[in-house]
Amino acid sequence: MQIHSATPADIPELVVLLGHLFAQEAEFQPDIDAQTRGLTRIVEDARVGTILLARQQDKVIGMVNLLYTISTALGEPVALLEDMVVAPDARGVGAGSQLLQAAIAHAREKGCKRITLLTDTTNAAAQRFYARHGFEPSSMLPMRCQL
Repeated sequence: MQIHSATPADIPELVVLLGHLFAQEAEFQPDIDAQTRGLTRIVEDARVGTILLARQQDKVIGMVNLLYTISTALGEPVALLEDMVVAPDARGVGAGSQLLQAAIAHAREKGCKRITLLTDTTNAAAQRFYARHGFEPSSMLPMRCQL
């Protein structure tokens, strides 16, 4: 398995992966056009974020997406782990762990002092996975205002 940054040519395969992710999340639905637009904006501007992908032979089997901002509390760059997914037929062999470790290393290299992520409150498996990699629950309550 190889992990590297996504390119525009990878976007169609990444859209398929996001379809798997959004099909299991309570708040989101797969939308090929929206996912293509979002991925393109990230891939084309490294200041916005980074998408790392895992490739086995010629097939993309997983992805993780980091978005960057500045924390006023820390006075330093931070990252939001926006999306992480491994193809259903590639789960259970360590691809997710390798992707997440690569994302953490990449965020450190970019000078980020924190990575924040959201996961469904009912997704205990994801919560255990992230906890194994050093993520802890926050006392902050996520809230959204749809515009």
